[in-house]
Amino acid sequence: MKVALVHDHLTQDGGAEKVLQALQDVYTTSPTYTLVYDKKKVNKIYQSRDIRTSFIQKFPFGVRKFEWFLVFMPAAAENFDLSEYDVVISSASAFSKGIITKPDALHICYCHTPTRYLWTDSINYIKELRQSPIIKRTLPLVLTKLRMWDRLAAERVNVFVANSREVQKRIKKYYRRESIVVFPPVETKKFQIRQNIGNFYLTGGRLVPYKRFDLTVKTFNRLGLKLKIFGEGPAFQELRKMAGPTIEFLGKIDEEAKIELFETCIAFIHPQIEDFGITPVEAMAAGRPVIAFNRGGALDTIIDGKTGIFFNEQEWETLADTLIHFKPENFKPEDIRNHALNFDETVFKKNMADLVNKSWEKWQNTL
Repeated sequence: MKVALVHDHLTQDGGAEKVLQALQDVYTTSPTYTLVYDKKKVNKIYQSRDIRTSFIQKFPFGVRKFEWFLVFMPAAAENFDLSEYDVVISSASAFSKGIITKPDALHICYCHTPTRYLWTDSINYIKELRQSPIIKRTLPLVLTKLRMWDRLAAERVNVFVANSREVQKRIKKYYRRESIVVFPPVETKKFQIRQNIGNFYLTGGRLVPYKRFDLTVKTFNRLGLKLKIFGEGPAFQELRKMAGPTIEFLGKIDEEAKIELFETCIAFIHPQIEDFGITPVEAMAAGRPVIAFNRGGALDTIIDGKTGIFFNEQEWETLADTLIHFKPENFKPEDIRNHALNFDETVFKKNMADLVNKSWEKWQNTL
């Protein structure tokens, strides 16, 4: 069984890239095909891996401004020569699901989400795009064409794997396909339980509008509670302008600092709808409870009343009421951490390897 991996693009270090790294650990001799690869922005671990890029990599500004070449991406994905592989595993939230494999090859797609800017967030994507009015007026026509291609590309997948029940529902709605849920890998074992907890709440990640950090900032302004926010992103300056004196922005932090924050916070605040949501699991791996909006991947990872607590509306008043009644002493750090270990990267690797082997065995019986 000769295996290849395909990933949308290597231009940032996020949850999707953690999935790719775990797959590379399982299939150590398999090459990874990707549209573009920016060595300066991603983990150095990829420098020791076999990375094969598309023709977009060679375009002027093809790496630095890869978003400019959106209309070329379907063709770039289809242009990969995968004819020598028996199994192709795509790690997709956009174009890698659209690869073309040989007729007797098995294509397994680990879907992080159906493409956000084509389906769930297309209207907000255009509103929040920092481009000229002319581009924003013509872009819907481009997205309509890409949406048609994306729907057809989903038909090329033999087995869909969703990273949460939330994404499983989206795959069913937009692609009309069934899927198997395999939760993504989280490095839970690098976190420990501490006895001495700080006097602050924590939130963070990539600071983008859909993650609703504005809701958290507004709530903590009103309550006057201490909040620390880590991470960077396009919403950083706007959030900073909103914030009162009890809110501290930490910007980009190293892994050691992040671990300390998770281990010493009162609780982690998770106000958004995520496909899965790695940061809440990291907080729980440190034994800290999570206060989360009760939608999305949080429903797969948080046990209400045991590892965290949910609030029901994305309004500052609702989050404020939850915080006022929140009692961290009611939660047992050992129970929280033990639950988080169910999402460890070793569990993901085993589950994916088992799924691939069983799917390959079943696929061969159909040939």
